This record gives sequence, structure tokens and C-alpha cells, in this order.
Amino acid sequence: MGVDLRQVVAGVLTLTMFVMLIHMIKRDHFDAVQDKLPGTTEDVSFENSNFDTTHVRKNIGIWKGDADELKPCWVKPSEDNVEQTEGFVTFSLTNGPEYHISQIADAVIVARSLGAILVIPDIRGSQPGDKRNFEDIYDVDVFMKSMEGVVRVVKDLPARISNKIAAVKVPNRVTEDYIAKHVEPIYRSKGNVRLATYFPSINMRKSGEKGDADSVACLAMYGSLELQQEMHDLVDSMVERLRTLSRKSDGQFIAVDLRVEMLDKKGCQGSDSDKEKSCFNAQEVAVFLRKIGFGKDTTIYVTQSRWDGSLDSLKDLFPKTYTKESIIPADKKKKFLDSEDSELEKVIDFYISSESDVFVPAISGLLYANVVGKRIGSGKTNILVPANIPDSSASASSFLSHYVSKKNHFAYSCYC
Repeated sequence: MGVDLRQVVAGVLTLTMFVMLIHMIKRDHFDAVQDKLPGTTEDVSFENSNFDTTHVRKNIGIWKGDADELKPCWVKPSEDNVEQTEGFVTFSLTNGPEYHISQIADAVIVARSLGAILVIPDIRGSQPGDKRNFEDIYDVDVFMKSMEGVVRVVKDLPARISNKIAAVKVPNRVTEDYIAKHVEPIYRSKGNVRLATYFPSINMRKSGEKGDADSVACLAMYGSLELQQEMHDLVDSMVERLRTLSRKSDGQFIAVDLRVEMLDKKGCQGSDSDKEKSCFNAQEVAVFLRKIGFGKDTTIYVTQSRWDGSLDSLKDLFPKTYTKESIIPADKKKKFLDSEDSELEKVIDFYISSESDVFVPAISGLLYANVVGKRIGSGKTNILVPANIPDSSASASSFLSHYVSKKNHFAYSCYC
């Protein structure tokens, strides 16, 4: 009986394809994988060690899933309850988005209380002449629409008014009583005011009874500011890069607010005791994260602008530690990182910290307080405050932010 040559060829091809398939499966599961993401300035290497499933099962509780996203429960106030006047309230946003949120809230509360017209603010950096438009960072249409029926808003101050403005300082979380005593008399006398918010303390705890001003503050802080499209897309792309780097932890990553220059400032000095300590360096953060159970494959984003040698101790324990310069797309680096303006970098840090699976504030300050507020609304309440742990290990839940464990953040007045 003759052999059909076509059957022989088909058999050989089938066998060859089967061998190739086995080889591909074996390579994908067991070979070392090394990726370099487009646009990074350093190689992104994945560990050669096999995936330790026992370790994952042990630590799965650390990556506490998001809680249910909360719904805004503030009542939008009406303009009808306020006597309207013809003066203007102007102000500038300064020092980064953690301050912008509070500055916006104070300005809206003052303008509404006076029945005045609010002028869209400009945004000013730390250097003289460092100035940009509101719409360079935020969506101006979203802001104006959110204020409809609450306070009148215009994009520009009329030229005839520009030299007739009285400067007034107001404390963060300004009250209606303060406005009546210290701002309204000046407004009535001069006709227009320019606000500057100062921060006598960093306190975002919710107050006792909820009033009309609280509803206005809730709307202004959590319902009026959205990033303009380019900024929004950039932050999204950087978050996705971090998730890509986090394959061994199911795409989850930690954001650590750790800026080396802040550790030398007054607020971080003289706080060495455990009860008073409000700032932690890279080594202390690394030891803390290890002791509560995070493994070496954990991906960490650090808010430090450029890599600093002091971060090496964090990278020694967590090799997948990155700053923004190593994950930003190459075509965005010149515009957002290589300029003299640090405002855009602060925006990136704030919003990545708001989106991470775990947030660790190594520095206690307004960024911590206002990132927590933003995370509460989206259900991302896995916020772990560092501490010096004397034992070899501890439960992560013991270090949950008091803003969350006690539900005493102002944001809990705004969401339900």
C-alpha cells in the first residue's frame, strides 16, 4: 500500500506546530522577562525569580480592595437665598493642587456670602513671573457649569475694575462669621476684593453641625475641579504604566508622598519621637512597608521629582521604585518635566497619589489631607500612615489613616 505524500507533510507540520506551542507556553511561564517601556529613561526589569504564590496568598489582605464609591450628598445651594451685588472677587491658585482645592472653596464661599461675582483665577508658581491660565490645568467649562445657580462666574475682570481692588487675607476654611466681620466691610467700602488664603493649621477634620457654607465647600472642593483633557490623559497614561509594571501584584501599586527637600524644612524637624513624628525618610518608609507585609515585587511611585541618592535605601528593598521621570511618555517630558515650572509636576503627583491602590504619606501636610479627601469619594481608602515598628512585623490595618478609621475627614460630610 502506497504512502500519500500529502499526509506525511501534514503530519510533520502538525507535529512541528505542537512542539512550537509547547516551547512558547514554557517560555511565557518560566523564562525571565525583561521589558523596556517606550518613553522611559531607565530599563524596567522584572525579577528572574519564579512567582511565589505562597507569598501572594499571605499578603493578599494588604491590597485591600476599594470600598464602594460614595455619592455626593451635599445640597446645591441656590443664588435666590443671597442678595446679589455688583462687585467682584478675584484670587490666584498657588502652591499646587493640594492648595488649589482649599483656595477654590474659600473663594466660592466668600463670593457667595457677599453676593459678588467670582472671577476665574490664574495659577501662579513659586518663581516670580511664573503664571499660567486656569485652563492650562483645569477644565474651565466644568468649573463654570458646576457653579451655575450657586455664584456668578466670569472668565475675566473688566478693565475698568483692575485698579480698584482691595487685598484681603482669609483663613483656610473661612466661616461666614469671619466674612461678615473682616471681609464684608472692606467689600462694601471698596466694591471689589482680591483674596489670599492663608493656612493657620492643616486641619481637614469635619466640624460639628453642617451649614450652608459646608455644602458650598463640598461642591467647590469635590465637584468643580477636573483636569483639562491633556493633563487628564497624561496622568492616566502614567497610572497605566505603573499598573503594567505591577503584574506580580495584579496591577496594583503604592504611591508614596516623599519629597526629599521637605525633610529639611521646619515642619519635619524636631519630630523624632513616635508620637510627634510627622515625616519619614526613604529608609524608614522601606522598613515600614516591609514589616507590614509588602514584598520586593511591589511597585512604588515616589513623588520626589528627580531621583535622589537617599531613595536608594527604598529601591534596595523594593527594586520597582520609580519617580515620574522614569514613567512619563518621552514626548511629554520636555513640556511637563524639563520646564522651570514645578506646578505641572505637582499636579501629576497629586492625581497619581489619588489613583494609586495604596497611598502612603511620608510627610504630614496639606497634600496628605486633600489627597485623602479625594480618595474617600472614590472609595480608595487604603491609606497607610508610616510609623517606626519595633516588632518584626505588624498588621497593615493598624496604620490606617485616622481620617478613614475614625471617619473624621471633612469629605465624610460631603459623601454618603
